Amino acid sequence: MWTSKNRVRYDRSKLRYPSDLTDDEWLLVEPLIPPGKTGGGKRTVIMREVVNGLMYILSTGCQWRAIPKDLPPKSSVYDYFDLWAYDGTLARIHHALYERCREQAQREASPTAAIIDSQSVKSAEKGGACIDPHGYDAGKKIKGKKRHILVDTLGLLLHAIVHPADIQDRDGGVLVMATLFGMFPFLKTLFADSGYQGPKFAKALAKVLPHLDVEIVKRSDRVSGFVVLPKRWIVERSIAWLNRCRRLAKDWENLNRKALAFLRFASIRFMLRKLCNPA
Repeated sequence: MWTSKNRVRYDRSKLRYPSDLTDDEWLLVEPLIPPGKTGGGKRTVIMREVVNGLMYILSTGCQWRAIPKDLPPKSSVYDYFDLWAYDGTLARIHHALYERCREQAQREASPTAAIIDSQSVKSAEKGGACIDPHGYDAGKKIKGKKRHILVDTLGLLLHAIVHPADIQDRDGGVLVMATLFGMFPFLKTLFADSGYQGPKFAKALAKVLPHLDVEIVKRSDRVSGFVVLPKRWIVERSIAWLNRCRRLAKDWENLNRKALAFLRFASIRFMLRKLCNPA
């Protein structure tokens, strides 16, 4: 909660750009970045500046060619972003920071309960044979992509996928759970809204994770207006946290894996600030 007393803790005006990493944040990230390859020329680019460049793109939502001149060239920043998304570096950084956040909150590293939900976002103007197709979400009347996210009871991102918006929640939800690949083996309960209700989702989930219980949190028909629903508000808050990054305001990426990488990077940004500014 913002107050006059703790506002100083979150002040980033003394940094070159508000999106730059602080010294404490860089100390958490630096050991997780893989070293340069042996042989050939030595790595000359400053890795902290590469991460700062990615944070600038993520926070401001600007084009790659609009990166300021005092940051590394767009080619270097993009190449490392593409490499880290491809070789799993982003995923490893995310998981390491996730475990630190769980430890900070005095929780076990692997959660036992999770909440799932989706967010449909409009796609930017793009076309061609080398892009992943978008879809039309008839319920929300949005033409674009759908971000399916899974969070724990602290609101921290566990897993996510990006797919066309015309895929229903129950089908996308199965895809999310099927691609966990045993990462969180102690999950026992999954909270979801009525979009995941029905035998189709239950049967498909039972084949993937037979030990997982699904609890549907429904909205009462007797209540009108905004109502805070148990557990479901956690994932809605997480989506709001991630949407503070302007790169996620729309679906700008041609490939779903790049959109997923930015989503994961937004979660890394949130966890870094959470670890360096504990409540």
